[in-house]
Amino acid sequence: MADLFYILAVVTVLGALALVLVPNPVYCALSLVGSFFAMAGIFILLNQEFVAAIEVLIYAGAIMVLFLFVIMLLNLRSGAPFVVRWSLRNVLGVAIVLGILSQLVAVFSAPAAKLGPPGGYPPERLAKEGAVQVVGDLLFTRYVLPFEVISVLLMVAVMGAVLLAKRPSSGEDAAAESAGGNPGQARERP
Repeated sequence: MADLFYILAVVTVLGALALVLVPNPVYCALSLVGSFFAMAGIFILLNQEFVAAIEVLIYAGAIMVLFLFVIMLLNLRSGAPFVVRWSLRNVLGVAIVLGILSQLVAVFSAPAAKLGPPGGYPPERLAKEGAVQVVGDLLFTRYVLPFEVISVLLMVAVMGAVLLAKRPSSGEDAAAESAGGNPGQARERP
């Protein structure tokens, strides 16, 4: 079981690194999908099947479709092949991330590490009431305002992407469109 966790953790970290280092936006999005699936596997190892299903459905499904839709709508293409460029900034960033990761491992593997008292939803209560019931009650009672704000924010982001992608292709089309004419038709000259 621990070996599977380490494999999924390495896949998650490699997907996150590829997200940061790969210049092609489509490859970045696909590496993020790989990270999401590996995270869902980690949630399954923690006996949180509902969270894993939500991770796959919401993040790997809906959010990534939204990201790919925006990437294709904005026509972000990179003609360069996949090459990792190791500049000083990239090496410094990787070194900082590895330093922070080693500190986190040292803190959480120390015998004196305590995570504090259990919260309002210990595993016994979740087993009694059911994780789906508890998450649903919290989402639609206590956290309904942040839930709705995020949905409006995502809708505004999609509308902004459509507006940015709807730019005119040339100066003549923009002039014809602002004059109320059809941009596809040539303007007559006197």
